[in-house]
This record gives sequence, structure tokens and C-alpha cells, in this order.
Amino acid sequence: MVKQIKNDLGTIFISKDVIAAITGISAMECYGLVGMSSRNVKDGISELLGRDNLSKGIEVEIKGDKVLISINIIVEYGIKVSEVAHNVIDKVKFTLKEMLDLENVDIHVNIQSIRVSNIK
Repeated sequence: MVKQIKNDLGTIFISKDVIAAITGISAMECYGLVGMSSRNVKDGISELLGRDNLSKGIEVEIKGDKVLISINIIVEYGIKVSEVAHNVIDKVKFTLKEMLDLENVDIHVNIQSIRVSNIK
């Protein structure tokens, strides 16, 4: 299913893949976010996805005029997790509004893992 936006010129169809890609790129701009995560259901293991696979850590569901987005992320150790999650939500909502004119968006951030960098 795709999101449809009607205007004076016609109808614009936006696929879930486009919404997921914009969400992933936007989220990666947030401080404290190490990367997107894909949960391996079979093993229950979170894996860090490369920049080419940003949308694989994101699930997009469209119900009527509402867009539901689940984002699986890995955060940096020592950063306040709740602040990172709030920043991701705010940044993604702003970007989707600016780029796609999507306003009715619910975003759920799932912290899959914490990564420790620069151990001394």
C-alpha cells in the first residue's frame, strides 16, 4: 500500500520504501545515534546496519490517513537514551512534514542496543 496525496494538479503516490528511506536518513542526523538496527528474529540478535540498509531497520504501516513508523536504533553509551529517542522522533516528524507534507505520523523508537565506542 502507498500513501496518496491529492492536490490541484493530481494525485501523488508515495511508497512505504520512500518514507522508510527518508526516515532513516533523517534519524541518522541525530546526535547520539550510532546506527539503525535490524532485529534477527531467529536469533534475537540486533545487528548494526550500514548506510545502504538504513530503511531495513524501519517498518512503515499506513492505516487510512495515518502513517505508523517503527524505528529500531542503536545508541551511543553515555548519552541519555530518552533524549536521543525524542530527538529522533522530532527530527523525523519535521523532515516528513517538510519533504512529503505528512502530518498524521506516529513514530515509535525501539532502542535495540547500546554501543560502547573508544574504550580506554
